[in-house]
Amino acid sequence: MATGLITHPDCLTHVTPAHVHEQPARLARVLRAIEGLPVFHFPALMVEEDYLLRCHSPAYLARIKAAIPETGFTMMDPDTDEETFLSPTSLYALSRAAGGVKRAIDLVMEGEVDNAFAAIRPPGHHAEQELPMGFCFYGNVALGAKYAIQHHGLTRVAIVDFDVHHGNGTQALLWDEPRALLITSQQMPLWPDTGDVSETGAHNNVLNVPLAPGTGGAAMREAYESTIFPRLDAYRPELLLVSAGFDCHAADPLSDLAWVEEDYEWLTHRLCDIAERYCGGRLVSTLEGGYDLDALAASTAAHVRVLTERSG
Repeated sequence: MATGLITHPDCLTHVTPAHVHEQPARLARVLRAIEGLPVFHFPALMVEEDYLLRCHSPAYLARIKAAIPETGFTMMDPDTDEETFLSPTSLYALSRAAGGVKRAIDLVMEGEVDNAFAAIRPPGHHAEQELPMGFCFYGNVALGAKYAIQHHGLTRVAIVDFDVHHGNGTQALLWDEPRALLITSQQMPLWPDTGDVSETGAHNNVLNVPLAPGTGGAAMREAYESTIFPRLDAYRPELLLVSAGFDCHAADPLSDLAWVEEDYEWLTHRLCDIAERYCGGRLVSTLEGGYDLDALAASTAAHVRVLTERSG
């Protein structure tokens, strides 16, 4: 079989003000960087409201719809952050982003591909039940985990989030879900100032692994080898979801870690090892952060290249 690439042009229609780091150019550069790789292309589908209600309230969904501007931009929650905006066509992108993860899960669970990468935006791992923040509106990966559990009947879904910023939204949305294990590595201290080791979930189903500013590839690998991989081995997941943020890169303007492309390559291989050992290779990766365009493109290409090498 092969690696599935799930994306949609609608994801480029979510426009943000010029000063915001999360821009359509991010996805455009990613798609160019992986253009020549041997992937099977699938369009991200729109999702129904019932799908979103797995994690978000009806009032929140109504608030998002009501905030879509006719022109210009709407700042969603200035008390939380001043960089999360909606534009006139954002709703299509939001739906395709959530739908891209859903389609990727269906593809791997139904055996149409071995693994998949959802090249979508906006990202999702900061969105909480009723709070958009950090460029995120819907909890794309948390929704996918709930869907895999409820629709595909899984009882052990693991999520690994290696974005430089803690996935506070995914953590909040899966805090009470005993059938999901969330593991995150993130720089601390750093916005959003969550992700302490003491945050372990209602069912001991959350593992946070803070990384100090300046952490490079060698220290990252030691943290994964000593803490994260043993936890995954003990859990024996039936499906592995990855929140793939590439803002740990040394060139990224929003962080102080020092990873390079080879580190993402190594980490992707090791996550594929876990997926092959317990999940029949079933791994779904989803684009989260990464804000230096050259570093983002090169790191994503390295990540997806490994997925193609490990499929089949």
